[in-house]
Amino acid sequence: MDLNSEIKRRRTFGIISHPDAGKTTLTEKLLLFGGAIQEAGAVKSNKIKKTATSDFMEIEKQRGISVATSVMAFEYAGRKINILDTPGHQDFAEDTYRTLTAVDSAIVVIDVAKGVETQTEKLVSVSRMRSIPLIVFINKMDREGRDAFDLLDEVEQKLGLKVVPLSWPIGIGREFKGVYNLWEKNLKFYTEALKQKIGDSIEVENLEDPRLESWIGASATALLREEVELVQEVYPAFDPEAYRRGEQCPVFFGSALNNFGVGELLDCFVEIAPPPQPKQTEERMVRPEEPQFSGFIFKIHANMDPNHRDRLAFVKVVSGVFERNTNYRHIRLNKMLKFSSPTAFMASKKSVVDEAFPGDIVGLHDTGNFRIGDGLSAGETLHFTGIPSFSPEHFRFINNADPLKSKQLAKGIDQLMDEGVAQLFTLEQNGRKIIGTVGALQYEVIQYRLEHEYGAKCSYEPYPAYKACWIRIEDPVQFEEFRKLKSRNIARDKYDRPVFLADSAYSLQTAEQKFPGLQFLLKSED
Repeated sequence: MDLNSEIKRRRTFGIISHPDAGKTTLTEKLLLFGGAIQEAGAVKSNKIKKTATSDFMEIEKQRGISVATSVMAFEYAGRKINILDTPGHQDFAEDTYRTLTAVDSAIVVIDVAKGVETQTEKLVSVSRMRSIPLIVFINKMDREGRDAFDLLDEVEQKLGLKVVPLSWPIGIGREFKGVYNLWEKNLKFYTEALKQKIGDSIEVENLEDPRLESWIGASATALLREEVELVQEVYPAFDPEAYRRGEQCPVFFGSALNNFGVGELLDCFVEIAPPPQPKQTEERMVRPEEPQFSGFIFKIHANMDPNHRDRLAFVKVVSGVFERNTNYRHIRLNKMLKFSSPTAFMASKKSVVDEAFPGDIVGLHDTGNFRIGDGLSAGETLHFTGIPSFSPEHFRFINNADPLKSKQLAKGIDQLMDEGVAQLFTLEQNGRKIIGTVGALQYEVIQYRLEHEYGAKCSYEPYPAYKACWIRIEDPVQFEEFRKLKSRNIARDKYDRPVFLADSAYSLQTAEQKFPGLQFLLKSED
């Protein structure tokens, strides 16, 4: 198959939501519908019979939350689907923000009872800044929750999206009987009173079809007809091009746990979602159909398999064809690298690939060459943009709790910091190490992974800092003056860049006023 055909058949998307909206369960069911797995495992804290495929880290299985983005690929209806399941918890938002640089569209999962929550608002605003087309899936319709029209209003108001319902629920909670698919004009409903069995989709071109009453009852039929008529009057007709431009947002209703609405969502998604899109670099716009390979690293994961201590860099292919055992240029290091066993993913299961096309995510075994944001190409200098690294909001000293394992601790910290979910600062004055994170739960994850993956134990103590600010030095004399004045608050990051650990907003403001020859940046830049 030629390059253009391969590009057209690819769909790379992220799934985003507030914690507990059912995002990982939806991912499981998409994989199930796609034939990629035989049995779905719901994410249930401490009661796991079969853990979710996308939650492969041990701590995720224990806590019942996703703490790292996982990548899954499968074939469906002649398309190659790449799913990036992201953490919902706000303490891991930075991983999600970076993942959004590697997707071409996203599905937003909303809990019918809770509606639009704060983390959903943040993630959608980041997606809209990047002009990522969105589809909303309103989940858990089989539980008591909010009225469908109220939820659509809330999505429009809080998320600023222009919604177009493409499916409609028949009742809610105990009254939930199924879903009518407005996109394909068919009906899916429970086939027995105990709601244990779901029938196949039945084509219903016209809601006046007299068979409806025998399937879902007279009152549910009357309500469905009335609500669908209202939907068609109130909301605009669906325009796939408007969706791809980010001007319309299709909405599906369902229950991922009970397989309602998931197949409909997937069938519609593969039809309407955009194929791989062009990507901006500092030098120029890179288009997928260009023959020369290019891609960028958006995630690094240490210990994908703790037995082999392997570290993987996740590269999103942007243009051309990535080929195994071919020399590619590492842009930042300006050196050629060859990869003998690049991998494709099915969560923690990996298989070696000979080639990959735009939209695909490839895992590259890494001995420490890569940083998040690094570019690879067939030769051209391309610096990919828009991959953020934010100033942490929590700071703690990290101490070695087992002196016999100091080498393991150093290696573990070094590798885990490369993942970009936390940042390491070393104080210039005394060499003490401080870990900065966006969320407090990260410390628990780091402690757990150091012990279980590296055999090292650590303890923490608070470090009073307001923000970490990277210092861009325009006047070296001023920097030396500032360094003497604030010696206790000057540190170096992992890449030896100077950082000011400001202890208050006032302290930062004063430094900016007194030292105009220095720039204090809340985002790290290479």
